[in-house]
Amino acid sequence: MIKILIVDDEEGVRRSLKKVLQNDDYEILLAENGMEAIEIVQKLINEIETVISDFKMPGLNGLETLTEIGKINPEIIKVILTGYATLDRAIESVNSDIDGFLTKPFNNNEIRLKIKEFHVKKRLKQFVPDQVIKELQKFSKNLDPRDQRITILFTDIRGFSKISESLTPQGLSELLNLNYFYPLDNIIFAFNGTLDKHIGDSIMGIFGAPITQNDDARRAVACAIEMRKKIAKINREMSKKNIKIPVGFGISTGEARVGIFGSTIRKEYTALGRPVNLAARLERIALEDQIIICSETFTAVKDFFKVEKIDPVNLRGMGGERMIYNVIDALSTIN
Repeated sequence: MIKILIVDDEEGVRRSLKKVLQNDDYEILLAENGMEAIEIVQKLINEIETVISDFKMPGLNGLETLTEIGKINPEIIKVILTGYATLDRAIESVNSDIDGFLTKPFNNNEIRLKIKEFHVKKRLKQFVPDQVIKELQKFSKNLDPRDQRITILFTDIRGFSKISESLTPQGLSELLNLNYFYPLDNIIFAFNGTLDKHIGDSIMGIFGAPITQNDDARRAVACAIEMRKKIAKINREMSKKNIKIPVGFGISTGEARVGIFGSTIRKEYTALGRPVNLAARLERIALEDQIIICSETFTAVKDFFKVEKIDPVNLRGMGGERMIYNVIDALSTIN
């Protein structure tokens, strides 16, 4: 059952919302101020799916409360509840990583529909890349299968089986969701990449589809460098717990078939072809913190990054790939 936390200093509002939302079989938790809400989320970090917070409250206001809750679990849906008098402030809050807002006085049916809408949107973004959603909204032909030059980025955790055996299921879930998938997925978005999928403990990103730019390969490599920095920071923070996430990266550029593929039961937007296979192969041979790129990627980015050539390796099934490179660092800032 989905857990929703309602935060409001007015008991009447808390009771009214609880009564309305219980009709949709949500489990409702209540808090009368921001600090109490934060404590509840800390105790139920992976159980609460949505937090609805009044905007004007004594102590921490709603935006401050939801910001702190987002730091505890970024995946929680955060909703501001506000009166019409502060509607402009509520709209501004959407730009502060808030998922939506509700207005007081509220209509019961409208509240129920809005909460369902927030959940559907959140779920949709977990399965469909944001770039694909925008193209679908435009009825774009960019989603039809076509040949396209792209750059593929793969990440993977080294020694994941050993790590998973040392943690409880909940501990493993927190490690992956909060310290690996969430931060690295957001870095892909930050560099205008398309988050294709998670495959076990691997992440696959596409640069150049559905939207093509003239610096796709450069952004993919810059993205990997930023991911490496982020993982290093996370590992430093987790060192006290004797936990580490060792990650390797593989990047390949070339012609691929991109678009929506699948059956009438399930379809997905993805890329197929040699660059995908090669990037996955390079990721497998990468050591911890290594970003290994193919020769075509190297040709596209050599003026922007410090790289070193790696001794030839046997890339079985990848005929014609003779040279691969390890990315050391960027020579300039990537915007």
